[in-house]
Amino acid sequence: MSAVPSAPAVSTPVVSIAYHSGYGHTAVVAEAVAAGAADAGATVHLVKVDEIDEAAWELLDGSDAIVFGSPTYMGTASGAFHVFAEATSKRWFGDVWQDKVAAGFTNSGSKSGDKLHTLQFFQILAAQHGMSWVNLGLKPGWNSTTGSENDLNRLGFFAGAAAQTNSDEGPEGVHKADVATAEHLGRRVADHTRVVLAGRAALAVASV
Repeated sequence: MSAVPSAPAVSTPVVSIAYHSGYGHTAVVAEAVAAGAADAGATVHLVKVDEIDEAAWELLDGSDAIVFGSPTYMGTASGAFHVFAEATSKRWFGDVWQDKVAAGFTNSGSKSGDKLHTLQFFQILAAQHGMSWVNLGLKPGWNSTTGSENDLNRLGFFAGAAAQTNSDEGPEGVHKADVATAEHLGRRVADHTRVVLAGRAALAVASV
């Protein structure tokens, strides 16, 4: 009688948030994503891409999921984030980030502000690395007479978390609903990554 494979241990997801923040607004969103992921039981690292060093690159390489974040400037991610994105080509050559989980978030001064283009830039970056993209997973808010600007996903984005902050306000002006939406994204990434890790572990046991 053959032995029954034991159930695989559930791993703690490691989620890193790789982000740039020009004036502090996007940092608030990044911290909210981190808080949501931590609340869902993940080990979380915040990585400022404009200050990245070899130790931070190693953190990203060792992560199960990477969430990209940047303000939207002139219709795309910031210059500092683009510099980081180009530098990831060293990882691309070696498939270092292949099959990691990915997601993204952005902030701008306008309700739309062409934020979708920034999120699509993140999606393409993730796709080039062979990563698996996690969307926001929320219905749009604030789109009916019974809706409110305090709804989750009040700006109606699906690809990732989008925030809007008035251009004459500091980081304290980041909308509370956008903070809550970013926390939701962090929890979703952590939960999805846990499922991916558990599936891989189960497949490994089944193949023995």
